Amino acid sequence: MDNQRNFFITIALSVLILTLWQVFYMNPRIERQHEAQKIEQQRQEQTKKQATASGGQHGTAEKNTSGQTTTPAPNADVPGQSAPETAASNRAESIAASKRVRIDTPSLSGSINLTGARIDDLVLKHYRETVEKGSPNIDLLNPAGLPDGYYAEIGFVGNDKTGQVPGPTTVWTVDGNPTLTPSTPVTLTYTNDKGLTFKRTISVDDQYMFTVDDSVTNSGSAPISLSNYGRVTRFNKPEDRSSFYIHEGMVGVTGKEGLEQIKYSKMEEEKQVTPGKSTDGWLGITDKYWAVALVPSDKQPFQPHFNYFGDGRPRYQSDYLTDPFSVAPGQTANLESLLFAGAKQVGTINAYENEHHIRQFDLLIDWGWFYFITKPMFWLIDTLYKFFGNFGLAILATTVILKLVFFPLANQSYASMAKMKKVQPAMAELREKYADDKMKQQQALMELYKKEKINPIAGCWPMLLQVPVFFALYKVLYITIEMRHAPFYGWIHDLAAPDPTSVFNLFGLLPFAPPAFLPHLGVWALVLGVTMFLQMRMNPTPPDPTQAMIFNWMPLVFTFMMANFPAGLVIYYAWNNSLSILQQGVIMKRQGVPIELGNNLKSLLSFRKKPKPAE
Repeated sequence: MDNQRNFFITIALSVLILTLWQVFYMNPRIERQHEAQKIEQQRQEQTKKQATASGGQHGTAEKNTSGQTTTPAPNADVPGQSAPETAASNRAESIAASKRVRIDTPSLSGSINLTGARIDDLVLKHYRETVEKGSPNIDLLNPAGLPDGYYAEIGFVGNDKTGQVPGPTTVWTVDGNPTLTPSTPVTLTYTNDKGLTFKRTISVDDQYMFTVDDSVTNSGSAPISLSNYGRVTRFNKPEDRSSFYIHEGMVGVTGKEGLEQIKYSKMEEEKQVTPGKSTDGWLGITDKYWAVALVPSDKQPFQPHFNYFGDGRPRYQSDYLTDPFSVAPGQTANLESLLFAGAKQVGTINAYENEHHIRQFDLLIDWGWFYFITKPMFWLIDTLYKFFGNFGLAILATTVILKLVFFPLANQSYASMAKMKKVQPAMAELREKYADDKMKQQQALMELYKKEKINPIAGCWPMLLQVPVFFALYKVLYITIEMRHAPFYGWIHDLAAPDPTSVFNLFGLLPFAPPAFLPHLGVWALVLGVTMFLQMRMNPTPPDPTQAMIFNWMPLVFTFMMANFPAGLVIYYAWNNSLSILQQGVIMKRQGVPIELGNNLKSLLSFRKKPKPAE
């Protein structure tokens, strides 16, 4: 038995050493490598941008998805090459280098580049980069000439009969009002040498949805055929992208395949992903909190694509190309496309899905595998927030409600554990009686469980029930923008971020920032660890040495593991443990079982050595 105990102690210490190795050495090393790669990538992009600027403008031909240069024609690929851009040292210079139409709504500010009618300047008015006062607003879209270029564009693909049709290099003309607001749409026009007149009316609501109404009038003498395309192109990956159960990258719902989620790294490997042709749906690029998505016209079937272009400046692109449509002489064809560009607010996304009949648009938010739990949980927390006015209080109230819902099962589990506490002496006698016959020992124990109506694994149910709830709440806190920068009380200014305090500077009492190589350990993580430790000390000590070892180490492991999780999740867990301690204490008292928390703590602190066996 001593050898077995030492074996498990060795395993536990090995796990602890590996964890500390990961925290103190590997994580800082990976971060340094990531920073070095990012700096090198930015340097290379800047060099390529300068070389492009000095080498002249791009040609008018576009590259298709296979990398071959072609003349635009029906069924040709969506343009994959960025439009000519003047190199600029900063965002303001790049925006000022082209003629634009200003955007001003309650939620957005920015402009539309008249070259390509491209939306490449968009700022979110209600969201800032950090919780600090005066922090800059989020720049969602940026001109292609910048290292973080990111834009949306809708155009046409024609042929020799159509002449030059609106594409990346087309300069549109503004008719009338020069500012796009929710009450004042903007109209753009373009007429080519073949007698085709393109009229585009762009409107926007007070949130994040743009409506693009295109009309094509054929003033020529022969029918023409052309296709409509849309693309969302991005030149950089977000610097703060997440990797833990959160999708960021290409996304869309089209065709029979339904939801497509392709991370940036996977896109770099695949180069191109081509779902089946579709008659409805949407596609774009998503971050954790923001997204840009196109909803093609429902008048024409379209072919969706997800691309990674490695030639020139590397870039990621979600695009579609409709089947060709014809316009007879003297006739006009009309198409309506939608563009979502903004914050992924749950209520707003759901409203767009219903209002515009966008198939599964709610999946723009990555609800995860437990979506059937995550979505109702968000609804509950959001509803309670409207009552309390604080998401932290809403989380605490949600925990109480969940405790009430699971009370019957938890009550049965705690009652079973209390009964096990009662029969501990009898179990000890049986183990001593059948010490040399493990099979008879197990049979005798099972008979004892049956006689006393004890389920030996019932004590695991409360913890098992917390697993899906834990992941669902993690998703709610980590992906819903409603939780971003949501304050609690005291030092918690963002429930979606880790507790900012650290034990290594006495939680801010000492005037210095702890070194980066030290593991993060805040106040709420310690509270969680203490409550978990106390809860486990109320339970009977597992007779199996392996289980006992796990129970002893679990609070410490959870304390360090949870310290880097969102503060809201740690607060939930600590509050849930506190309620469990109270609930378990009441049940044990009702069962007539003494609460031996004090005795367990004393025995844990006692380091008396066992007497050596007589030789």
